[in-house]
Amino acid sequence: MTTTTLPPFTTRRRALALLSGGLALSASKHALAAETTWDAITKEARGQTVYFNAWAGSEAINAYIRWAGQQVLERFGVRVEHVKISDAADVVKRVRSEKAAGKQAGTVDLVWINGENFLTMKREGLLYGPITGKLPNFALVDVQGKPTTRLDFAEPVEGMEAPWGMAQLTFMVDSKQVTKPPQSMQELLAFAKANPGRVTYPRPPDFHGTTLLKQFLLDLNPARDAFYKPVTTEAFAKATAPLWNYLDALHPHLWRAGKQFANNAAAVRQMLADGELRWALTFNPNDAANEIAAGRLPDSVVSYQFNSGTIGNTHFVAIPVNASAKQGALVFANFLLGAEAQARKADINIWGDPTVLALRTMSSKEQTLFAGRSAPGQVHNASPVIPEPHGSWVDPLEKEWLKRYGV
Repeated sequence: MTTTTLPPFTTRRRALALLSGGLALSASKHALAAETTWDAITKEARGQTVYFNAWAGSEAINAYIRWAGQQVLERFGVRVEHVKISDAADVVKRVRSEKAAGKQAGTVDLVWINGENFLTMKREGLLYGPITGKLPNFALVDVQGKPTTRLDFAEPVEGMEAPWGMAQLTFMVDSKQVTKPPQSMQELLAFAKANPGRVTYPRPPDFHGTTLLKQFLLDLNPARDAFYKPVTTEAFAKATAPLWNYLDALHPHLWRAGKQFANNAAAVRQMLADGELRWALTFNPNDAANEIAAGRLPDSVVSYQFNSGTIGNTHFVAIPVNASAKQGALVFANFLLGAEAQARKADINIWGDPTVLALRTMSSKEQTLFAGRSAPGQVHNASPVIPEPHGSWVDPLEKEWLKRYGV
């Protein structure tokens, strides 16, 4: 299996794109309806090549994708090529451009996606589906216990993407250096003051940095109804006023006095490992355990979440409306939802990405796949999950942060 790397309107044109997207989506629904059995889908998929556009910032994840691709090649005759991307927004732009140009056989067959990118593709008719009703393994998903498998950043999924893994904002400290980790944003401010230059966060629009901003925003606004609706200018101004006040107080005590920010969470984690920082963040509760197992963090690092809860979500895979290998993409998406693939993904020594499946409904044989011992660095007492705000809040939040602090 080879790896391919691709480089990342006027009102009238946008209206035409939305109209054509709606027609294409309607056509895709008819196409799905014609594929009446899973056997028919797998038969049609054999020999297809699926171009899977997925973030490539982790070698552990890249290795997992290679393994999964090899499995579906051997079992179903479907070849998977990992198109390595740094931002799913680039994929959205590519699919939009291809569809606007009338390209029926697109370059993207499956994309790793969630949040504002899903919102954009869904609303512009750039997705093929609904698909989850065609995936046999979707019956294993814990749609009741994990509601974010049905709501992606407060946007109803409606079967247009298949859940792949769970995430929750998590923090790390070295227990040899920090005996009492900050358990709220106010404690974090006090911690930063007591440890000047030893705290920072990734620069938005890096999604870890943006997620921390959203965490602060929700913590500062006990009345949260507005966050789960499309953003308005008035709601944004009112809700973010206390956030900017908080950041104005926090930033002078950060690394490099808040004049510079790390590029991503991996850089923050490395600075923690080097002893330059006292606090780091991740969106994978098993990230520290994974890094400890790989020898990149000391085993004295512990993970935790704010007592009152932290933002959590589900990440998904979706099929563009003009995908060339739709059946192959369905087969690969279904494999990723299987107990075997989900258990391997959850293994700290492989990836450590929490499963979307309901273990309680599995057979005893399937449950044993997930049995594992606790490891240093894992979150021992998970906090409540706070659902993501509506995806429309992300863009104005990042733009306003950059306006205030990005120079």
